[in-house]
Amino acid sequence: MGTNRRVMIAGTGSGCGKTTIVCALLAVLSSKGEEVVSFKCGPDYVDPMFHRKVTGIESRNLDIFLMGEEGVKKAVFNHEAGDKIAVIEGVMGLYDGMGEDSFASSNHISLITDTPVILAADVKGMALSVCAMIKGYLEFEKNNIHGVILNGVNEPMYRFYKKMIEDRTGISVIGYMPHIPEAQIESRRLGLVAADEIDDICEKIEVLKAQALESIDIAALLDIIGQSEPSVIAGKTKQSSLPMSDTNKAMIYVAADEAFCFWYEANHDLLKAFGAEIRFFSPVNDKDLPADADGLVLWGGYQDLYASALENNSSMKESLKTAMEAGLPVYAESGGFVYLMESLTDTDGNSHEMLGVLPGKIKVSDKLQNFGYHELEAQRDTLLCKAGDKINAHFFHYYTGPYGDSFLASKKGKTFPCIISLENIFAGFQHLHFKGNPGFAESFVNACLKYKDCRQDNEG
Repeated sequence: MGTNRRVMIAGTGSGCGKTTIVCALLAVLSSKGEEVVSFKCGPDYVDPMFHRKVTGIESRNLDIFLMGEEGVKKAVFNHEAGDKIAVIEGVMGLYDGMGEDSFASSNHISLITDTPVILAADVKGMALSVCAMIKGYLEFEKNNIHGVILNGVNEPMYRFYKKMIEDRTGISVIGYMPHIPEAQIESRRLGLVAADEIDDICEKIEVLKAQALESIDIAALLDIIGQSEPSVIAGKTKQSSLPMSDTNKAMIYVAADEAFCFWYEANHDLLKAFGAEIRFFSPVNDKDLPADADGLVLWGGYQDLYASALENNSSMKESLKTAMEAGLPVYAESGGFVYLMESLTDTDGNSHEMLGVLPGKIKVSDKLQNFGYHELEAQRDTLLCKAGDKINAHFFHYYTGPYGDSFLASKKGKTFPCIISLENIFAGFQHLHFKGNPGFAESFVNACLKYKDCRQDNEG
């Protein structure tokens, strides 16, 4: 049974302190003996890394455009079934969705999952106007707002704001988080600095937990959490009919290190459901790809920041090229796609040799390229699908270079070709959530199983 206790921390906008508050609350609830899981609305990869640091459990993304409404509801229902508390972090402002409406917004996700919302409000530079802002959020559209947490205020100002907001709007203000310099997390081009790169991240989380225990009404929080409705889903995700013995599983190796760190854990779940065993390796730190690899996944990450390390790991590069030349099935996206190319030129103008499996040279730009959500349609049969098959994607990268032409990406009437698909390689700048079309994951696992049979026949 899925979790029946949930809460969403949604914001008045980006940068209002959602991640800080979520991490603090996850730490507090864990310290009180609660079993917690977490989610992130939207396509972001970095915030879930901070959730994982607190809970020790992989966070899941909830994205209506990439997954569909049923996919989102199933994700909430299935993630760590049992009597747990799910804390969901919103994306941007509560009502910010696709374009001019609130479709795929945090509020949309809250409504379809019956999740109570606590609004995180940054009130810097405001006095009475904060009441107008919060009143606007309460009345703008149908919502599940049950309370407010103020961010960036001290205790005296909190008392001032709390009385004023509750008197003027009727909503409960259940706490605050002050500005805490020693717990601040720096940002960079792709968002917050990754959790694993912050040496004192555990100390920062402890500081946040201590502050939340002091300045947030946890009893009121738990009362709001208790008002969430039971998860209700229809149907089941299609599962593989393959037997799940170790002998017929496809051994898929996933690149996972400081350079390769952007993935949706649900993609691993789905690959496993179709008959894969997921193992991890490091293109930065390991010497070679294990010989029992039946498939390879190269997610995105910070390939440009670790370009020298990737370039200099010659044994790994040779190992990967040899396996791919032998027909190893490969799925690569964004920075993983870049790694397959001939070279990568960083922001300082330095060129780094990559694998050279695909033709083309990549440069890092100072501007986002084809940013946002797009619908993809296959222009020909590929490793993962047939011509005409569709899946939604998100593009978020600063790279310029070859795009490929196996798919056509479309957004509001504008189109561009993308993705290189060879007999055993599917690679491009796209970010895919396989819940949007599970057939893509199933096809990849089947290709890996076919390769495994051929490899074992040759070895025999």
